[in-house]
Amino acid sequence: MRTMNPTAQPPRTPLTYRGQHVALIIPCYNEEQAIGLVIEQFRAAMPALDIHVFDNASSDRTGDIARALGARVSQVALSGKGNVVRRMFADVDADVYVMVDGDATYDAASVRLLVDKLLDARLDMVVGCRQTQHGEVAGEAYRRGHQWGNRLLTGSVVNIFGGHFTDMLSGYRAFSRRYVKSFPAISQGFETETELTVHALELRMPYGEVMTPYRARPEGSVSKLSTYRDGWRILRMIGSLYLAERPLAFFGRLAALMVVVALVLALPVLIEYVHSGQVPRLPTAILSATLMLAAMLSLESGLILDNVTRGRQETRRFAYLGVGSKPVEEH
Repeated sequence: MRTMNPTAQPPRTPLTYRGQHVALIIPCYNEEQAIGLVIEQFRAAMPALDIHVFDNASSDRTGDIARALGARVSQVALSGKGNVVRRMFADVDADVYVMVDGDATYDAASVRLLVDKLLDARLDMVVGCRQTQHGEVAGEAYRRGHQWGNRLLTGSVVNIFGGHFTDMLSGYRAFSRRYVKSFPAISQGFETETELTVHALELRMPYGEVMTPYRARPEGSVSKLSTYRDGWRILRMIGSLYLAERPLAFFGRLAALMVVVALVLALPVLIEYVHSGQVPRLPTAILSATLMLAAMLSLESGLILDNVTRGRQETRRFAYLGVGSKPVEEH
């Protein structure tokens, strides 16, 4: 006969917003100065939120503060925001997911805008685009260098994968259950926002954007973002996704480049051969022929990998379509 634990708490039945179980998922690392403010502000903005804090091996009191305020707290041993997102998406079961950083820089009052747009327009992802006011506070919250880098990286993704994104690197987003349960989550760090964006584009999911105020961190809170290191990791992620999701375009352009170089090298040798019947620069002729063969192999690799990619995309699409959804109540 199983004995009951008198200290065990019965499972909480979550409230609903418009008939939907909405989970607020917060990745955190050493955010004891801000996490309490985040929980209180979002709970005031939408009381029906089921708040989950995922503590990424913090060395401060982040988890204790969140737990004292009634949030569900989970520990994540592997460092990096991408690893936390993988755990959040796997462990939390909800109809709508709102992800926000635990640094109190995003506007809690905008949560209804994100969720309502997701439900009303039947979208799979809504991005809260950061909007700062002019002045010193805006500069602290979102430095000009970061804004320039965001525009550069966002523009790179849009040029490669298409779409119309304003702020690809925002950490404030709302997702449908279909999106979350079909997301592979392979990244480890801050490049996870790039992967989130490309996933929506590759599966041709409906998405939208909402402009939200963005402010400076609370006093005593320190940013974990490294401008150059994390910028380089995001660039590498874009390149990796380009190779994985657009292999024919990648290897096709590489093949075209090698063909051009091979022709440029071969043309003087060919002209000399026509005039004199001799090949005075044999190494150049061999290099040109080798480049032409490499171009053919590159194009063939792109064609083969393109078929593999199509199969992977179909599998992800079936996983996406296999997730059900609940009917949405009107306002």
